[in-house]
Amino acid sequence: MKYLLLFIGLFFLSSCKDSPKPGIQAVEQTSETELVVDQSHHGKVSIDTLEKYKNLGQKYAATTKGVLGKKLVQAITEKGPDGAVEFCNINALPLTDSLSLVQGAKIRRVSDKPRNPLNKANEKELVFIADFKKMLASGKAVEPILDTTDGQIDFYYPITTNAMCLQCHGAPEEQIVTSTLSILDKLYPKDMARVYQENEVRGIWAISFKQTN
Repeated sequence: MKYLLLFIGLFFLSSCKDSPKPGIQAVEQTSETELVVDQSHHGKVSIDTLEKYKNLGQKYAATTKGVLGKKLVQAITEKGPDGAVEFCNINALPLTDSLSLVQGAKIRRVSDKPRNPLNKANEKELVFIADFKKMLASGKAVEPILDTTDGQIDFYYPITTNAMCLQCHGAPEEQIVTSTLSILDKLYPKDMARVYQENEVRGIWAISFKQTN
C-alpha cells in the first residue's frame, strides 16, 4: 500500500511533552525509519493542501490536549493520581469524541500498550509508533506525519512521557503508589500502559480528515 507521508515541524502537541523542531521536509524512502512522499492513483496532493491539514491537525490536537489537560490537572489537584485515573476512566473518551464532533474530524489517542482496549492502535498506527520510537531513541527530531490515502488525510504525532505521567504509567509500587495501583487494577483489568520511563513514546495522536478543496 502506498502512502503520501510528510515530515512536519513547528508543532506543539502531546499529552505529556512537546518539542518538535521547525521545518517541512519531504524525503525519498531510503531506510525503514524514513517516511516517503509518494503518489497514489488520485495523484499528488499539493503542498498547500498538506499545509492546510498540518495546521488543522495542530489546532485540533492542541485544543483537545488543552481541554483534557485542564480537567486532568483539576482532578490531580483535588484527589491526586487516584483522581486522575477516575477522571480518565469516565471522561477521556467522551470528551475526545465530543471534540471530534465539534471540529469535524476524528480525533483519537492510540497506543501499542493501551490502558483502555478502545485505545488500541491498528496495524498502520503500530508501524508509525515503532518509527517514532526509533526516531526518539536515535536522537533525531521527532516530526509529525501526514498520510494521504484514498481521499483521506491522517495526521499523527507521538505522545511522550515525563515525570508526571509516571504517577499513572510508571512502575507499580515505585512511581505508581499502592492506592492508584488498586484503582487501575479495578478499572482497567487489561491495563498494559505501565512501566514507562521518562521520554518514551507512550502512544500517538491520530487525527483523520476527509479531504476537501
